[in-house]
This record gives sequence, structure tokens and C-alpha cells, in this order.
Amino acid sequence: MSEQRKSMLTGNIVKHAIKDSFIKLNPMVMMKNPVMFIVELGTFVVFLMVLFPSYFNISGRLGFNLCVFLILLFTVLFANFAEALAEGRGKAQADSLKKSKKETTANKLVGTEIKVVSSTELRKGDIVMVSQGEMIPGDGEVVEGLASVDESAITGESAPVIKEAGGDFSSVTGGTRVVSDQIKMVITSDPGESFIDRMISLVEGAQRQKTPNEIALNTLLTTLTLIFLIVVVTLAPIAKYLGVELDIPVLISLLVCLIPTTIGGLLSAIGIAGMDRVTQFNVLAMSGKAVEASGDINTMILDKTGTITFGNRMASQFIPVGNETLADTSYWAAVSSLKDETPEGRSVLELMKKQSLGYETSIAEGGEFIEFKAETRMSGIDLQDGRLVRKGAVDAVRQWVLGKGGTVPANLEIESNKIASEGGTPLAVAVDNRIFGLIHLKDTVKPGMKERFEQLRQMGIKTIMCTGDNPLTAATIAREAGVDDFIAESKPEDKIAVIRREQAEGKLVAMTGDGTNDAPALAQADVGLAMNSGTIAAKEAANMVDLDSDPSKIIEVVAIGKQLLMTRGALTTFSIANDVAKYFAIIPAMFMVAIPEMNVLNIMSLGSPLSAILSALIFNAVIIPLLIPLAMKGVKYKPMSSARLLSRNLLIYGLGGVIAPFIGIKLIDLIVHIWI
Repeated sequence: MSEQRKSMLTGNIVKHAIKDSFIKLNPMVMMKNPVMFIVELGTFVVFLMVLFPSYFNISGRLGFNLCVFLILLFTVLFANFAEALAEGRGKAQADSLKKSKKETTANKLVGTEIKVVSSTELRKGDIVMVSQGEMIPGDGEVVEGLASVDESAITGESAPVIKEAGGDFSSVTGGTRVVSDQIKMVITSDPGESFIDRMISLVEGAQRQKTPNEIALNTLLTTLTLIFLIVVVTLAPIAKYLGVELDIPVLISLLVCLIPTTIGGLLSAIGIAGMDRVTQFNVLAMSGKAVEASGDINTMILDKTGTITFGNRMASQFIPVGNETLADTSYWAAVSSLKDETPEGRSVLELMKKQSLGYETSIAEGGEFIEFKAETRMSGIDLQDGRLVRKGAVDAVRQWVLGKGGTVPANLEIESNKIASEGGTPLAVAVDNRIFGLIHLKDTVKPGMKERFEQLRQMGIKTIMCTGDNPLTAATIAREAGVDDFIAESKPEDKIAVIRREQAEGKLVAMTGDGTNDAPALAQADVGLAMNSGTIAAKEAANMVDLDSDPSKIIEVVAIGKQLLMTRGALTTFSIANDVAKYFAIIPAMFMVAIPEMNVLNIMSLGSPLSAILSALIFNAVIIPLLIPLAMKGVKYKPMSSARLLSRNLLIYGLGGVIAPFIGIKLIDLIVHIWI
């Protein structure tokens, strides 16, 4: 993990951040941060006074003005560097994901030959061959053959569907995968018109909300900056009326020290810290704002397939029929799955092991494995002793047994209907002309999900599951997973609608998903957490990617988000408290020569007016890098009431913010006064 975290802060990123810190001096860029924009304007004014001292009639203060300029420039550049570093890290993380993107190729039929081309070169009317394990390169219609197609990334349905030429099931969608057999298809859409292209347009049309804390802090910083700007601007004529001449560099120094430059310069650093901390949990955050927003989440929208559930149908129960026993049913189910490398086949053997049921692997030696075919809808093994073992769709196995002169147990249909009514898939198991029982396949909920959702509930977060399954299956999965609510047979538009409805009520919404059909909702949500096992479209639409594909990881992300908010609140309190001490350093220095009575406010006994101003300005600049460790480590998150949290922050960071500058400015003054 330490190597992974280190890789996120490479020398190349730092190099570009240093370069960007100068590029960001562009006033059009700086205007986005009102606090640092004011500091930059002050830096520019002092710079002009350094270049043209005779024009401003301040030749005697050249050294002082140069020091003020360099200190202000350092303050602005460091704030820009922190922001550029945050952007560079986010870009690096996004680029690392895009490196895994592989362009889909297509086996285009040209005359009698097959030519491998990029899917982007396909046009309406092109004929393409797609075999087992290959991605369907574009939207189209099957014109020859039939195949089992996994459409879970598009529809949310976990079970593969049969696609064949003619009829109602000939349409195929780009981005889905053929899991068995081979089809010939004709492309029905040009680039830019496919289902995935429509998803992308929905993603691009989605807009993220600003978090309430972000709006509140921006308002606070802007208001304080305007207030102190008005105070400093009006201070000069008032002082002149009283016979006190205040130089422009002195006024600019006062303004920079009084406005909340500390928190303004540390905002990006706090964002980096949030991204670093989620990285510890194998989550890549594309921005600090995404982590911050997670601290205020009210509603959690979760896709079912591949997110709450494994996404593959897994064996959950063996059900004997007729006069057969559980031992015999499970035994032949295992034999039929010994050479079946599909997730369903492996899950049968795992269930046998879990239930401590016995079977012999030697019986399959020398046997011929029969792969699943869309035509037969069965798989199995032909044993060396002549016995034929099959498992597959109930009606297909029934016809196979009847064709061999066997009989069908009376309760076969009853038991298979019961499995179907619970949202599962029944597979019949037969040997020659004898049906032994059923395997109950279901899209299994990932372990620990119920407990994790209970934790979310205790944090005040409502969970809603969205799935393309029918209401009965959806209700079963929702009950097993322990979510608060569910939406069945949902389309991409339905997921966006429920997110917008929650957002319209003033709530912040998080969305987890893994399919292309989840991409628009991931883009619309305030926090979009995509599973790494998901599609490219989902990962590009989200602002977080979970490398472990664990949707319950959102609990750690929420905790880190709350810690991020606490850290920013603590540093904001510290920054504002700093102004009190800096006030007692600069104000007496500005007036005590002309008004000796003001010296009573010089409670720090600073050496001279110039050393006092420079000391306060230096402290204001160096406190930003000194607070970086706290910003990176973060304030420890402890669940407590808002009132208690406010009292704690005021005591630690408010009082600390008042005391620290008195000590720091005094120590700096001891050195600066000697130099001056």
C-alpha cells in the first residue's frame, strides 16, 4: 500500500505542479479563489513599487518593499502549488485507469474473408462475426446463429439471455459479451448513435451539486475578504486625516495578514489528504471535493448486480424431487460440474464443500465434458461407463429425459416454480432417463452486506437498491441485503430520476454501480463510486473507483469525508483566530511612531514597526507549510454532537490559533529586528 501511495506523488507530478503554480498566476485562474486573488493583486502592486520606486516616491523603503513582495509571492505560489499538486494527482489517477482501456475489435465479414477492425470503423450495414468470450462491438441484429449473451453491464440482469436470428430476441447491444456459441450480426447504428453513446450524452449532461459545506466556506472566506478589504481601504484616508501616513506596502501587509490566507492556501492540501486517506482503503478519488462531499451524504443509491450481489448466479441449495435423496441429488450435481469452469459450475462444488457433502472426482476420469450450448441449454459429462449426466434448464432436461423413455417426477414443476417465485433460477439434474432434483441458482448477496448497511443506517444514511430484475426478485435481494428501499425494473433514466428527487429535497446522494447503465446516475450523484470490476463507462463517469469492488467501502469513504470536513473546520477556526494575534502585531506598528500612546497595544514588545510588519507577514506565509502535516494527517474523526464538536474545535484550534502567532511572531521578530 505504501508503494501505491508513493506512486501517486511522483517526481513528474511535483515537477508539473511547480510549473503549474506559476501558470496559475494568471488572474483569470486566480479569480476562482477570492482570498488568494486579493493576495496576488497586492503582490503585483508591491512588485510595481519595487520596479519603479522613484515613481511612487519610496526610494528609501526599497529593501522593505522587496521583502514584502517576496513573502507575498511565496504565499501565492505555495497555495497554487498545493492546488496544482491536487489536480496533478487526480489527473494521474484518472490516466492510470484509462491505460487499462482496450479498444474493442470486430471480426468484420468482407466478402468471404474475416477482417479484424476497430469497432469505431464499423458502420450501419456491416456484417460482423462474434464468438464465445468476445465483446459485441456495436448495436445490431443477429442474422444467423444463436448465442447466450451476458447483458448485465447494460441491463443489470445477472442471467445471460439467448439471442437468435429472427423473432423478438435478435437485438444485441454493443458492450455486452457472448458467453457461448457464435453469431453473425449486422450493425444497425453509426458511431455516435449507439446505446453507449446515448449513455455518454447522459453522463455529459449531468451536473454535480456544490456541497453545503463548500458553499458555506466559500461564502465565509469571500465575506471576510471583502470586510477586511473595505477596512484597509478606508483606513488610509482616516489615518491621513489624523496626520498618520500609511505606505501602500504596509496596508497590503495588513490586508494579507487579516484575510484568511491560511485556510485559503490549505484548502487544496486538505483535498489531497482526503484523496490519500481513501487510497489507503484501495479507493481512487478523482478529486478532494468528492471525498469532502461523502462526509455529508444523506442517501445511498446502489446498483444490485455486481455491486450488492456477485453478479453471477451461484448454487445456494440442492432440492431432490420424487423419491430421490439429497445425497444422490447433490452427488450427481457435483459430477455434472466437475469439468464445468463457469461460475455456476464452480459454485456447485463450493456448495458441496460448504455443506460437507461427498462426491468422487475419479468417476469423471476419461469422461467427455459436454459444454453448455444455447441450442440444448444443458451441459454435463458422458462417463466412461456409458452413463450420461446432464444439468440445465428444467424444460430442456425434461424433454431430454422423456426422449430417453424416462418419467418426470410429479413435484418437479412445483419445486422449480417455487425457486422461480423467489427470484432464483432452477437447474434440473438428470442421469440417463432419471431426474434426481434441482439446483437452486441465485444472484448471491456479498458477505457482510447486511451488517454494513446497518452501519450506514446508524450513520443516518438511507440505502436504496436499483435493479433491472422483476419486483419479486428485487424484494428478495433487498430483504437479504438489508437495504431500506428498492426500485425494480429500473432503467438508467429511473436511477437519475430518484437521485434528482433526493437532491431536490436538499439531500446529498452517493451512487455505487458497475455497469454502463449506471454511468449517467454515477455522473449525476454527488459522490459516484464505481466498482473496478465494472465497465469503462461507469469508471469514467464516477469520481471515485473502488479497486476491491466492495460497495460497503462507502462506509470508510463517508468516515474519511467527515474527517475531511472536521479538518477543514479546525483549520478555518485556527486561521481566523490567527488574525487576532496578527492584529496586535501590525496595528500598533502602523501607528505607534505617530501616536506613541498606541504602544500600549504592543503587548509582544516587538522591536520596531518594520520588523513587526515583516514578522507578521513571514509568520502568515510560513504557517501554511507548517500546517501541512495536520492537513495531511487530518483531525481524528469521533462521532459526537455538533455542539460538542464546535466546543472542542474552539478550545483546541481556536485558543491554539490565538496563542501560536504571539509566540511565532515574537520569535521571528527577534531575528528580523537584528537584521533590520
